[in-house]
Amino acid sequence: QVQLVESGGGLVQVGGSLRLSCAASGRTFSRYNMGWFRQAPGKEREFVSAITSSGPSAYYTDSVKGRFTISRDNAKNTVALQMNSLKPEDTAVYYCAAGQIFPGRHANQYNYWGQGTQVTVSS
Repeated sequence: QVQLVESGGGLVQVGGSLRLSCAASGRTFSRYNMGWFRQAPGKEREFVSAITSSGPSAYYTDSVKGRFTISRDNAKNTVALQMNSLKPEDTAVYYCAAGQIFPGRHANQYNYWGQGTQVTVSS
């Protein structure tokens, strides 16, 4: 069992940066691949990024490549998403998730989810 809690969301202007963090409970965190998803109003939840259980490999959806960086610290049971050069279309609720499949581009490939954190990019 893994419980996930996201933080770090907020309101930022176009071109700004935010760093999202996801804190996990449980001693099995390091066994899971981790992913970030986002959901904008009226849209389906979409994949953003994923990282393997030990962290050497990461995967990004095309729209965030070069702007977002995923990382994890298994000693602290955390995964982060550094978001730079933010655009209005990045506005969404961001969720972290834990699963066994990498890169896990579909929500149904994840077993555990956080409650989400709102990111709003204003123009």
